[in-house]
Amino acid sequence: MSSEKLVMMANQIGRFFVPQRGVDPAAAIATHLRKFWDPRMRAAIVAHLEKGGEGLDEAVRQAVLRLKEERT
Repeated sequence: MSSEKLVMMANQIGRFFVPQRGVDPAAAIATHLRKFWDPRMRAAIVAHLEKGGEGLDEAVRQAVLRLKEERT
């Protein structure tokens, strides 16, 4: 799957969680990605972040950073 498609999908997830009250958006997004994204998709979005993360909304960027930190 292309990076552009993954960014679009991740940002859509972010737009769901960001406006919710009482929720840490980055944590909620990271949890969603862990539960519902294939490991290859998670690896690809982390690789995209490592290359600069173009197009990622801030909450999504923070969520993907959490996924990256879990891998190390």
